[in-house]
This record gives sequence, C-alpha cells and structure tokens, in this order.
Amino acid sequence: MSQEKPKLLIVDDDEGLRTQMKWAFVSEFEVLLAEDRTSALQTQREHQPVLVTLDLGLPPSPNSAKEGMAILAQMIEHDSSVKVVVITGQDEKEHALEAIAQGAYDFFSKPIRIEELGGVLKRALYLHGLESENRRLKDSLGEGEQSFQGMVGASSQMQDVFAAIRKVASSEAPVLIEGESGTGKELAARAVHRLSRRSKKPFVAINCGAIPENLLESELFGHEKGAFTGAHAQRPGQIETAQGGTLFLDEIGELPLALQVKLLRFLQEGTIQRVGGRKEIMVDVRVLAATNVELERAMSEGRFREDLYYRIAVVTVRMPNLQERQGDVLLLAKVFLDRYAADNRKKITGFTAKALQSLETHAWPGNVREIENRVRRAVIMAEKSQISPADLGLASGYERYEGMSLREAREALERELVERALARNQGNVSRASAELEVSRPTLYELMDKLGIERKHSAKASRNS
Repeated sequence: MSQEKPKLLIVDDDEGLRTQMKWAFVSEFEVLLAEDRTSALQTQREHQPVLVTLDLGLPPSPNSAKEGMAILAQMIEHDSSVKVVVITGQDEKEHALEAIAQGAYDFFSKPIRIEELGGVLKRALYLHGLESENRRLKDSLGEGEQSFQGMVGASSQMQDVFAAIRKVASSEAPVLIEGESGTGKELAARAVHRLSRRSKKPFVAINCGAIPENLLESELFGHEKGAFTGAHAQRPGQIETAQGGTLFLDEIGELPLALQVKLLRFLQEGTIQRVGGRKEIMVDVRVLAATNVELERAMSEGRFREDLYYRIAVVTVRMPNLQERQGDVLLLAKVFLDRYAADNRKKITGFTAKALQSLETHAWPGNVREIENRVRRAVIMAEKSQISPADLGLASGYERYEGMSLREAREALERELVERALARNQGNVSRASAELEVSRPTLYELMDKLGIERKHSAKASRNS
C-alpha cells in the first residue's frame, strides 16, 4: 500500500511560477494551487495541507505585504500546526521578519531557487511530523497517567514506573524511590499516597539533607518543653504530624547514623519518643523514602545501616533519568510550553526546528526539573511566536566546553557520549559498544580511563 504524500499548497498570483513549482515538487508532495485569498483559504479548509508557500504580494495589493499577511493570520488561526513559508522580494526582508513573528515557519526571497526551497520544505515537514507525534503522545495519555500529580511520560520506562506505582499504592509496604535529582521522586511518592487508602490523611515530606543535623532529630521526632535551650513549648515532630497518612523521607541517605538507629526502632515498633521525653507514642504512618545516592555503597562504607536499608526498601521504584526516557523530552517540553504560555498569557505556537534539535541533543543533567525551568524561562523571555535555542539557553552546544583545555574538552565529550550510550542501552556494554562502533574491550578501557563505573554494565551484558 503506497504511503499518502504530504500536502503542499502553493499560493501565488503568477500562473507560470505556480506551474513551475508544481512540477518541481509533485514527486514528493500532493501539490495544491491557489492564486488569491479566497481560493487559498477555501483550499486549506477542504484539504488541510501541512505545508504552504505564500507569496506576500497578492492582489488586490500586489505591491505590499498587506494581503499576504492577512492570509497568513487566517491560515494559522484555522490550523496552528500548518507550516507556512512566505515568499518575498529581495528588498522586503522586514516583511518576512514580521511574518515570522506572526507565526510563519520561514521565509524565502525571490528569485525562487527550487533546490533550496525544497530543503526548507523538508525541514518544515520534519518539524510538523515531530509536533504531530508529540500531540499524539500527549493525547494518548489516559486518566491514570494524568492522576500522577503532573507526571508525564509516554516512554516505556515511565509506563513501567506508573504500573509499579499502581501496584505498590494498594499495599502498606515501605517503598524506596531511587533516582537522580530532578527525576520526580517526590511526585512519585505523592502519587503512591494519593492512590492509597491513606489518601485523605496527611502527606508529610521532609528533606533529610536540607535540615542541619542538630535540628533534624527534633524535626522528625518532636520535643518536650525544656528539652534543650530554646524549647519553650512542647512540639510534635513530622512523624506525629503524618499520623494516619504517609511520611516521605527525601534524601534518606543523608540521615546521620544516630538518627538511623532511632528511625529503625520506630519502623520496627511503631512508637517514638520526643526529644527530652520518656513517653512512648504510638504512630501509624506509611513510610516512603527516596535517595539520589547509592545506598549499597553507603552501606559498604559504613554510612548507612544495612538493617535500616532492608526495612525501607521492601519495594524499590527507580525513576529513570531523562536520557533514558525515549521520546519524552519533546513531549515534556510541549506540555511545559502549553502550561507556562497559558500562565503568562503569551501566544507561542511552538519551538523552532533548531530549538527542537537542541532539546533532543542536550544532555539534561538536571532531568525533568531542568527542562521545566528552561521552558518556563524561554516562555518569559521569548519575543517571537516560536521558542528559539537562545530562549532556552541552549544556543550553542559548545558552551559547556568553554574554559577547558583541548584534552579536558575531549574527555568531557567522550564521557558524555559513553554515558548517554550506556543509559540508552540500560547499561548493556555490548549494545553500547555496537552503537559507538567500538569493541567491548575498547569501551571498557575508555570507561576505566574516564572513571565510569561498571556497576550495572557487566550484569546487563551477561543477560544480553
């Protein structure tokens, strides 16, 4: 079955040029023709072309851009996804830039060079395809996914996370959520709480790494009046505050050893003592914990108790980093763009082709939190209808290497490429080496040289 050709509408009052362009592009596109506003808009309504070439100088005002700009505005209002390439005279660049600001994809100056225009149309078609796929992915997210406190993801990795959350939510088992900073560990914890029988009770979150050690015990367990200098009144801790609900201990790997002992006792017996108190207080809470450090290594180094680990990690949910989530970068970018454009009441139609490319190639060390912050900033700073790489702060792929020596920059680039290949292949060295077109021994040597651990790679390779 032959694939349907994408539709291209050519709007020009020069019949000879229309015919020339039709025969130039007929092998790649289903070509539609129009000569004025009426025929152009009618053709768009009837055939919904994805691409349009639009001469700005059309009757009844062939010597100005007024008619062309009016057609552009009506076309975009009818279909915001249409990619319009405006055609202008050599001395009318200001009209072209105005058209870009109003939502045109690109401009092309006369005389028409078919080969170059064909390249512009192919890029526009590629962008339209990306945006259509993103809309499809976004629309495919069901009510279950939408209930995850704003977590968005169409990748198989995130669908696995959503499935795991649904399973563990109905139990009372402690859950350890692992993942890098910015991957959405607290969102996952909130989702577990909201889908559990404790959903109408409190959800109390405490960051174990953000509170000074000398205050953390009182924060968790509370204190009695006079327990220490400044304790002017009795104060329940966060564990008591969560009574009947869920206690979320973020960055639990930062918990001091002395408090690990006290937390373990609470998990075993379900009772606590406030600082300075002797009374045993019964507390019924479900404990969820999160970490961005390897607790196995912390245990081997004596920084984390093994018995506590097995208490909190009855079930483990791993949040994938953004590099592992195939296809989710552009989906997330579009979701955040829609959200913040609405919040800021700005009419932004999408991302430029170069911005989409920069989104796809950026390493995203800050994960979902980074992409949200970059898109939010871009919406605020953008002066045109489409977000550019500069708006995102991704104007140059080489900025991260500034100030480095050639050797340092080369090593940084090698490390990024190797880590991304391993992440995409879930640590499987055989597949990563094939993708990088090097042998497995060479990749192992490179990993050792760059200080990249083999922790999961050996196991993944054996299972391949």
